[in-house]
Amino acid sequence: MSRPRTLGWLLALVTILIYLPATRNGFVNYDDGLFVLQNPMVQKGLNWQGFQWSFTHTIACNWHPLTCLSHMADCELFHLNAGGHHLVSVLIHAANAVLLFSLLRRLTRFLWPSIFVAALFAWHPLHVESVAWVAERKDVLSTFFALLALIAYAHYVEASQARNTKSKIYFALSLLAFALGLMSKPMLVTLPFVMLLLDFWPLGRVAGCGLKIAGSDSSNLQPSTFNLQLVLEKWPFFILTAAACFVTVIAQKSQAMVPLYQVSTGLRLENVACAYTGYLLKTVWPLHLAVFYPLPKHIAPATFFGAAFFLAVISITVWTQRRQRPYLLMGWLWYLGTLVPVIGLVQVGDQALADRYSYFPLIGIFLAAAFLIKDLAAEFQLAPRWMAMSAIAVLGGCLLLTAKQLSYWRDSETLFTHALAVTGDSALAHLNLGAAYEEQNRTAEAMNEYQEVIRLDPGRTTAYSNMGRLLVGEGKLDEALEYSRAAMLMEPQTPALHDGLGVVLGALGHSAQALHEFDEALRLDPDYGAAHYQKGRLLLKQGDDLAAVNELDRAVQLTPDNFQILIYSARVFAAAENPQVRSGAKALACAVKAANLSSTPSPVMLDTLAMALAETGQFGEAAKIAGQAVELSRAHGETADTVALQERLELYKKNLPWRESFRPPPAN
Repeated sequence: MSRPRTLGWLLALVTILIYLPATRNGFVNYDDGLFVLQNPMVQKGLNWQGFQWSFTHTIACNWHPLTCLSHMADCELFHLNAGGHHLVSVLIHAANAVLLFSLLRRLTRFLWPSIFVAALFAWHPLHVESVAWVAERKDVLSTFFALLALIAYAHYVEASQARNTKSKIYFALSLLAFALGLMSKPMLVTLPFVMLLLDFWPLGRVAGCGLKIAGSDSSNLQPSTFNLQLVLEKWPFFILTAAACFVTVIAQKSQAMVPLYQVSTGLRLENVACAYTGYLLKTVWPLHLAVFYPLPKHIAPATFFGAAFFLAVISITVWTQRRQRPYLLMGWLWYLGTLVPVIGLVQVGDQALADRYSYFPLIGIFLAAAFLIKDLAAEFQLAPRWMAMSAIAVLGGCLLLTAKQLSYWRDSETLFTHALAVTGDSALAHLNLGAAYEEQNRTAEAMNEYQEVIRLDPGRTTAYSNMGRLLVGEGKLDEALEYSRAAMLMEPQTPALHDGLGVVLGALGHSAQALHEFDEALRLDPDYGAAHYQKGRLLLKQGDDLAAVNELDRAVQLTPDNFQILIYSARVFAAAENPQVRSGAKALACAVKAANLSSTPSPVMLDTLAMALAETGQFGEAAKIAGQAVELSRAHGETADTVALQERLELYKKNLPWRESFRPPPAN
């Protein structure tokens, strides 16, 4: 086996081994829900309906159909086993490292600098976020296609300069890979400019620069004419770039983009300089990394001018070295250019910078550094063994830090506790930490976190709505009403907030006002299933059974994968006292769907399924399932529930169905 191939296999193996602990991590409550956990279309796996949906819908204000399809494939293979989803990201990341090594070997013909760059890319702790976060599949996937596009482009240049007829095929393959990359993550729009940089160095297609590929002949062309031809030949790539930019702006304009009155132009420009510098500092000293770095309300003049001066010095230096060391200018412009879509000129979200944004751009910095070290080692005649030991020390340090950083992605609580320790107070980190506590039923701790969010960012609506929901569970309805109403008034065009306020009003007995809020939610979004569900529940309590059934039917139709709605509707259809409400067929259909959604059986799921079976006359099967519910309830120590379950079991043994009222008991 050749040395490059051996190094490639070794690179892939070490990358997989260092990231393998990620397969023991779970999902986190930061966008993983949008992409997988609360996305019923993705959870259905690969099918024609999902394929169409991927190309006609956005997630997190971005259009990336190929990323959606990759998540669907994960669900097809692993369902909601987070380890499987993580494993796929790890394998793609390892493949990216090998592709980068292959690309640099073909472009530069140098073995050791190429493997060093690829190893830095694979093992640098700044890249943990892109690999260990399921929602950032778009990073590793888009880079996979970007590298394929660049490899095909290198083949195209080589074939065209050798006047090989395959050049058009390579050009088409490069264009196809670019299109697939854009459908994975639109940040890739700068790739045509990277191709122009490769023309400068190392392809040497710009007169007087680079390592010319064998067979190149551009001596009869004027530099200006030749450079223009290099731009014109890429017109299909620029068309795709323009289309992707248009689609992204449309997708993000309504929700994701932060208006000028929230983040001024001055602050954006100041943060650009600080972010570019920040990424470089984290590259050199990758400690204290976090999932979120909050955008400051103001930046000290000394900080901004220091960052701007630092960037200017580097820019002037690489420009003056453009002929002797063209790789410096190429790598620097790669870094600056590929970060432009996410550097904050168009502010999306409220982060100052993000580790994940450096995944592809840092290749330019790694490349420039590797070839500078190679040249300096030759100039100062440094012994190869010292260079090898230095490289091993750097890469070994990266491996240790990457392993440490990977451990913070174990779960949401660990991730955001670490983020707060690194960045100090952050409203988003407190919000997500509160959600993590809520998932563990640590209500008091969750409410403390939400209160902290409100203190830090009084305009953060989610904290108010979450507080309202938790206070309802605590029975503190008057306080819940204050928080829920405040949330709705902040965002009166959000259906979920009207729905939340309606739930509180209904619990307080203000039925007319509650119905008004549910109707307002449905006016804003007629297909909002949760509002149909809550309205149906309230109508049942009021005795308007037929109207309630219509609402529940609509809720089930709109949210066929909502466990809570399916369970409640199944119980109503199976056990309601009003025979006009009951429908054994509908009850069984809802109960079976709920059972299919459950990863493990629960007493309430088994109890509901038994009710539905009894209503359809399948009393023997109903008794069997009810018996399982009783045993499971006893195992959980739920004494009161066990008594009720046993009562229903005895009825099924006598071939009798269960009946119950969904109206509140009369007041004493």
